[in-house]
Amino acid sequence: MNIIITGASSGIGFEAALELTLDSKNKVVCIARSADKLRKLLEIAKQINPECTLLPVEFDLINDDYAALAPFLKQQLGKVDILINNAGQLINKSFLETTEADLATMLETNVMSHFKMIKCTLPFMEAGAHIVNIGSMGGFQGSIKFAGLAAYSASKSALHTLTECLALELAPSGIKVNCLALGSAQTEMLETAFPGYESPVLAFEMGKYVADFARTGHKFFNGKTLPVAVTTP
Repeated sequence: MNIIITGASSGIGFEAALELTLDSKNKVVCIARSADKLRKLLEIAKQINPECTLLPVEFDLINDDYAALAPFLKQQLGKVDILINNAGQLINKSFLETTEADLATMLETNVMSHFKMIKCTLPFMEAGAHIVNIGSMGGFQGSIKFAGLAAYSASKSALHTLTECLALELAPSGIKVNCLALGSAQTEMLETAFPGYESPVLAFEMGKYVADFARTGHKFFNGKTLPVAVTTP
């Protein structure tokens, strides 16, 4: 399978990439801003499976040129079977301290980057392809909300709705679109936003789940935002 995963340099994306490269038949394009972390990802992947095909791509999803990225993806993959939109950012501030710039950053990182990535890769997708957006329980309707995450949760909620709309529009083409509303996992992003908090779920556990869902979830779901958390919404 030909797979693209964004935000692959750390956390859940890093672990999902390692899981997907266990199968030597997969060709996995890993996109992130940090070249150093991508090199580390490639090194570890090769240690685990020397026959794997992992293509690290240093690319800023907000500022870099997608018109340059598209030809590269076409040349390396030909077609795209799976797109995992995992890149994201979290800001933890009280609402009164949250600025318009903070909200804009959340929307750019957690919604617009995925919007642009889907636009970039859709021409290379065929019936049976699966787009997986990584949402959050913070944006899941009816879930318990947390103070300080208004901008983050609003951006994830927008991503959930985008998923539903895209699934309907792309249904005639046979391309499936789903979203995983993840609960907490022990990642660098979580530790930075909530110092001292320990999640009951490790990054590699959530990464494996995301990888497994990307491979098989479209057989059972389309246009769904599915809660993935050990607590009740």
